[in-house]
Amino acid sequence: MEMAAIFGVLWALSVLAFLYSGPLAIPTYANPLALLLLMLVFLLNPLHTMRHQARFWLLRVLGRIFAAPFFYVGFADFWLADQLNSLVPVFIDAQYFVCFYATDFQWMENSDATRCMNRPVNLALRPVLACLPAWFRFAQCLRRYRDTREAFPHLANAGKYASTFFVVLFSTLFNVYRDSYPSSTSHPFFILWILSAVVSSCFTYTWDIKMDWGLFDPNQGDNRFLREEIVYSSPGYYYFAILTDLALRFGWTLSVSLTELGVIHSDLMVTILAPLEVFRRFVWNFFRLENEHLNNCGKFRAVRDISVAPIDSGNQALLVRMMDEPSGVVNRGHRELRKRPNKNKKASIETKVLLEPDAEETES
Repeated sequence: MEMAAIFGVLWALSVLAFLYSGPLAIPTYANPLALLLLMLVFLLNPLHTMRHQARFWLLRVLGRIFAAPFFYVGFADFWLADQLNSLVPVFIDAQYFVCFYATDFQWMENSDATRCMNRPVNLALRPVLACLPAWFRFAQCLRRYRDTREAFPHLANAGKYASTFFVVLFSTLFNVYRDSYPSSTSHPFFILWILSAVVSSCFTYTWDIKMDWGLFDPNQGDNRFLREEIVYSSPGYYYFAILTDLALRFGWTLSVSLTELGVIHSDLMVTILAPLEVFRRFVWNFFRLENEHLNNCGKFRAVRDISVAPIDSGNQALLVRMMDEPSGVVNRGHRELRKRPNKNKKASIETKVLLEPDAEETES
């Protein structure tokens, strides 16, 4: 939390320095570049300070993500890759950032901000970057299928991410040939774009609710539309997440409507929807990790990367036996497991719990 606060302050100072660069006699465009370089130095700093272990864990996982499908895919790999799917504007802005500072740049003058938008190479590169996060997960799903030979859920999940490719493709073709037709509604690529976006949104939303969160379980018990076991105290949290995810998964419909009608500029809509997508992913994470915990702890999967409440009892044989039962998840709630062990009783070898991730983890 303190690191977020520190970088929040640095970002605020950078924005203020940019706005008041004239009175401060600082080159206007030096401020964004300095902030980015500072963040890169922090991330790549090899010294064992400032969360060294966490930073290099992140770099290792990112390395495996970018190299997909050539590495085995663990829970942390596909979980972090899912986060990247909510950060598509970051990939596109990174391309613009590099182009802006690398071509015809003037430190002390107002540079043409649109010069990087209309070059053919940039027009071709932007859709590729928009597809990158979906490609990472698509490749990971294919690797999971290769390792497990389970068509479901891995190939079905790959199809979910492949639907993004068609959305980006038809959107790009529509923008390239926009002037070839009198209106958007008569443009074939616009129609294909909308149809592919509807299919993709329905697919991803259904997967969010049913597969990633495990809701709408037939054995839902008293938790209507949810599942028998829920970790959070009120079912209202789950209903809120279901409705929020639905609204934000289809938020693009509002963006297309307003921008095509000329009510609002597309860049402004991206500025509004991008933070909302981050919020959607923030909510998604709570229920995704909850479902992973409930499904996988019975076989001791993914516990290195998911923080769960510790169980004081150290009897591994008892834990394995209880968690292998159909009601194993329920057994984790028994108070007997949380009693402090007798310190006067000598611990045997059997009481040492070693939680190792299993080779097969549920993917999102």
